[in-house]
Amino acid sequence: MEPNLDLASFIDHTLLKPEATKSDIERLCQEAKQYQFFAVCVNPTYVSLVRKILDGTRIKICTVAGFPLGANLTETKIREAALGISHGAQEIDMVMNISALKSSNEDLVEEDIRSVRQTCGKGIILKVILETAVLTQEEKVRACQIAKRVGADFVKTSTGFGSGGATVADVLLMRKAVGKEMGVKASGGIRDYQMAIKLIEAGATRIGTSSGVKIMKEWLSH
Repeated sequence: MEPNLDLASFIDHTLLKPEATKSDIERLCQEAKQYQFFAVCVNPTYVSLVRKILDGTRIKICTVAGFPLGANLTETKIREAALGISHGAQEIDMVMNISALKSSNEDLVEEDIRSVRQTCGKGIILKVILETAVLTQEEKVRACQIAKRVGADFVKTSTGFGSGGATVADVLLMRKAVGKEMGVKASGGIRDYQMAIKLIEAGATRIGTSSGVKIMKEWLSH
């Protein structure tokens, strides 16, 4: 990996914990400004606040839909995405309907993602969270293929609330499944710069983490 890699430009600085306070979100945004992270990812209720704080910066605003279980009705995910965008979100991380995939109801999985894709339109980045820890290898590949087929911009490993997070093996598998054109976001349990670099080397084009500051301090001092 290049020693002059701009690691900060890969990072979605993330705080999705339910107990996160307004001051926690404000600190998240200030950290994003300090390190020039690519994006800040927050729950929908804080998108408007983040937009005010990050106004005039190049840092993107990301929020979630169908989070964290993916079991919401498609109409709910559509509304969540639309409201997030109306409040200032430029990227939507939606959780796939995991149950539908595991039930071999690919039509529902596809319609779910396609509907949110249409809501996002051309200017908004859509990432589809697979929750890889609960999927078989074959299910991971199928999920990637569906997300690619309906025009998602990224596939993403995990919510960070499941039984496991990002692994090098999963990123390699997902990158192979989607090819070079799509983004792959690794998230969940990424707490040091060595892991972040391994995931980027495996094919991740974005790193979702709540440990961005720690990772950058390690990276800049290594």
